Parts: sequence; C-alpha cells; structure tokens
Amino acid sequence: MASQGHDSIKEDISEKRDLSEKDEQLSVEDGIHDGLVFPTEEERLTLRRVADTIPWNAYLIAFVELAERFSFYGSSVVFTNFIQQKLPPGSHTGAGFANGQSGALGLGQRGSTGLTTFYQFWCYVTPLLGAYIADTYLGRFNTICIAVAIALVGHIILIVSAVPGVIEHSSAIGAFVVGLIVTGFGTGLFKANISPLVAEQYKRTRLFVITTKSGERVVVDPSLTVSRVYMYFYLFINIGALVGQIGMTYSEKYVGFWLAYTLPTIVFLICPFVLWFGRNRYVRSPPTGSVLASALRLWRFAAKGRWSINPVRTYRQLTADDFWENAKPSKQGADKPAWMKFDDQWVDEVRRGLKACGLTYSQLNNNLTSQAATMSTHGLPNDVLSNLDPFALIIFIPICDLLIYPAMRRAGWNFSALRKVTAGFFTGAAAMVWAAVVQHYVYKTNPCHYSASTCEDAEGNAVVSPLNVWIQTGSYVLIAFSEILASITGLEYAFTKAPVNMRSLVMSVFLFMSAISSAIGEAFVALSADPLLVWNYGVMGVLAGITGVVFWFTIRRLDSEEDKLNNLVAGRFNPEIAGAMGGGVANVL
Repeated sequence: MASQGHDSIKEDISEKRDLSEKDEQLSVEDGIHDGLVFPTEEERLTLRRVADTIPWNAYLIAFVELAERFSFYGSSVVFTNFIQQKLPPGSHTGAGFANGQSGALGLGQRGSTGLTTFYQFWCYVTPLLGAYIADTYLGRFNTICIAVAIALVGHIILIVSAVPGVIEHSSAIGAFVVGLIVTGFGTGLFKANISPLVAEQYKRTRLFVITTKSGERVVVDPSLTVSRVYMYFYLFINIGALVGQIGMTYSEKYVGFWLAYTLPTIVFLICPFVLWFGRNRYVRSPPTGSVLASALRLWRFAAKGRWSINPVRTYRQLTADDFWENAKPSKQGADKPAWMKFDDQWVDEVRRGLKACGLTYSQLNNNLTSQAATMSTHGLPNDVLSNLDPFALIIFIPICDLLIYPAMRRAGWNFSALRKVTAGFFTGAAAMVWAAVVQHYVYKTNPCHYSASTCEDAEGNAVVSPLNVWIQTGSYVLIAFSEILASITGLEYAFTKAPVNMRSLVMSVFLFMSAISSAIGEAFVALSADPLLVWNYGVMGVLAGITGVVFWFTIRRLDSEEDKLNNLVAGRFNPEIAGAMGGGVANVL
C-alpha cells in the first residue's frame, strides 16, 4: 500500500511537471499573456492564489442580465397570486388594495404550483435548443439578440392577459399560458448563452505571478477570476430580481396585474439598446458547430458492454476509471471505427464537459409565497417576503468574495467548488426544514388547525394564523446561502470545466438538470395543498439532504482532480478533425 501511495505521488508530481513544461512551451506573444511572469512548480504549490480584475465588457453583459432578470422575476413573482387567487369582488385589474388579497384566475394552490413548476421546467428545457442554435448557426451573441425579441413578445402577451376586459373572462387563462410558453422559450435561448458570454470576456487562461502593494508574491488564478465574474454576475441578477419583485408586488396589490407585467416589459426594452451599444466591444465566439451528436456517439461507444441487469453493477461500470480511457482512438488499434476521426485529447474534453454537466441545484419553492398568505402580513403583499432571498444575496455575495473566501485561502482551507456545492445542498435542506416547522405552527395556531391553512369567519372573511409573516426570514436567508454555495459555484464549474466549443452545450445541459428538478417537483404537486404542506416541505428538505450526501460520495474523488481539470491543455488545431467534428477540437491555451 505504501509503495502504491509513493507511486501515486510520483505520478502526480510528474503530471504537474508536464503541465508546467507545457506552460513554458506556450510562453509566446499571444496578445493576452504578453509580459506576464508564469509561476514555477514550487510557486504553484506554495504561493497564495488570488483573482484578477474583471473586464468592463463583463459588466456591460451583466447589466443586460440585470434588465432581463428584472423583467423575468418582476413578472413571475406575481404568477402565484395571479393563478391561485380569485379576482377580488368588483375589481377589474386583480388588485386587492390595502386589506384584500390580489388575484385573477382562481385556479387554487395546486393549479398555481402546477403551472409555475411547468414554467420553470420549460425555461430550463429550451436552453438545449438555444445552445444548438448558437453553436451551429448564429453564435452566442446573435442568439441572445433573437432571444430578447422572442421574450419581448411573450411579455406583451402577458400584459394582454391582465388588462381590464380580458382578466375578468376565462380567455385570460389561454392568453396567460401562451405568454408563459413564448416568454419561457425566449428565456431559455437567452439563459444558455448569456452565462458563457459574460465569462468569456475574461480571456486569460494561465496562472501568472504578481507582487501586491504589500510586497507579497501571489499567483493570479484564472479559475478564481471566473468565479469572481460569476459572483458579481449573480449579484447583478439579484439586484434586478430584488428591484423588480418589490416594485411589482406593490403594483399588483394597489394597481393591478397589468402594471405588474407592463413595468418589467419597459425595463426589458433596455436590453436591445445595451446589446447594440456593446456589439463591437464584446469578445464574441463564432459558431463552431454542435458537438452534441458526436459526443453522444462517443459516449455510446464507451458504454458498450457495460450494461447489466444489476443496476449497482451498471453504475459502477459506467463510472469506472477506464470508461473514457478505453474509448480513446489510440486504444482501438486496427479496429478503430471509421467515424472516430478525433484524437485522444478530444475524448478528454468531452469527459471534462460531461463532468461539468453533473452539477445542478434547484431550491426555491413557490409554495412559500402561498404560505405567506396564510399568516399575518400586517398590510404587506404576501409575495413581498420572497425579496429576502435576493436581498440576502446582495449583502452576502460581496462579503464572501472580499472577506470569507480570501480568509479561507489565507488559512490554507481548500473550500473547493465541489465542497461549496455540497454545502449548498445542506443549507437548502435546512431552508425547507425551517419552512416545514413554520407550516406546522401555521396549522397549530389558526382556527382550522390541520384541516386548512385559512378559515372563514361567520361573515365569510378569511381568518389567517396570528403568526407574523417575517418568521419566514430563516427559509429565505438559508436559500440565499445555498445559492451562493451551489448555484453560483455550479455556473462557474460548468464554464471552467467545459471546452471552449462546448460551453453553450454544457451550460444548457447544466440548466436542463434544473428542468429535471422541476419535473420531480411536479410529481409532488399533490402535496401542495392542505393538510399535507408540512409533508411537502419536509420531503423536499429530506431529498435535498440525501442528495447532498450522495453527491459528495459521488464526486469526492473528482474533487481531487480540480487543478488537473482546470489546467487541461488542448492539442493543436486540426482542420480535418474540426471538419469531422464540426469544430470539435479547440485551440485552448
């Protein structure tokens, strides 16, 4: 055993030395790394690592995302009330005013949960098409422009569903559903490409050494810089979400749903102007052809003969160390298939891309908005509490970036990306446990007890629990921490581990995992009604906790490969391979 350990250490040192030698060989004037000092192997291992500054192009794209998220969350935050609650008596806009509950369609909590969960699913499925269009035909920037136009049409249809004269009739349901589909389609095309585009504005890919003002020599790590880009990208997302959600909840309550859909649409109109302004400033990757079909064909070849009736055995064989190694062209000899025109390096890139797809986390539950309607809101709109999530994110993202994460690195604590995601599962589970406890006391303190969340008095007025709605704060703050740990890190991991020509694809598959989460959530719609809501939150919490445990035991070995995956250097560009693979071999430094 000791001998094996020494061999492993020798192999690791040899591998790192090889990477270092490759770096030295690539020390050329490329316009990106000119004049930089690259670290020695000893400096790689001993010097503290820091992030680089973020280019202004990235902030421009983040502002586009801010406007898009303002419109997305500003409109969707009122969906639960629009679908679930009935149109208030005498109202032609759905407004509930000071003491009433806003509403429109009156489909109930199950109908609301079903439609909003479908919307989430749809928004996370369509990125697959967005990635294919960008990679094969239009490129990321042009696909984003088309996505903005489609989503704008969807927002206009949502406005139509809520205007007086439509909202009072059953036709509002049809218009609203069409608006969801069109808006979700545009959102999906947008989401697959905006995240890779913002990170691509930072072009350095190699470690280099600088001396700080205090005289300390540190290593500037591109992967930490991408992490910082996504931290502030997510900050912009939540600034847009916070402002949009607060404004629209009050618009819905005091004016009507038509205003809650119109204002986000007006803000969304900023997107095309900012995109046009920066069109010649952005780093734009041209379409290189989709590698999805070839990657799937390679996976099928690697999986051949590894299937078994025993699911445990199948899992072990599909995740074995030699799964990708045995599929490399160099291992096929005279039996190499005619379609296998790529090299071993491309197989490593596909493996790396699929590893990046393996992270996902979906934790927000729209039932929390419904829960707020069953407690004493003291004049607040029941859906305004959801703003605690983006508010907490706006506070804690800079704290994590400027204080907590640097302090951990100074202390030598390796809080890697995969460890962050694992912790995110557990904080998400804690958020659902908090919600379950709150729901238990809602049942316990209202006049109906466990038969319903709200009752009616002798005059037909709704009677809610005396509990103050602000006790939901714990759930939203814990959800915010889970997003910082899991969602932001997931975006970073998906981008940094994906080969250049697979970034939109990997990001779309990453988002598709969230669609699967929404589909699973759809299966629990039956629990989204009284008196089963404690079970609803409890089951979600338990599932998140179990998933966190399974996730860590699945990826703990991958965690040790972090530097290796970050430093994977692609081979030289081969036109013949690129033609066969649709640009499948990228010249990555």
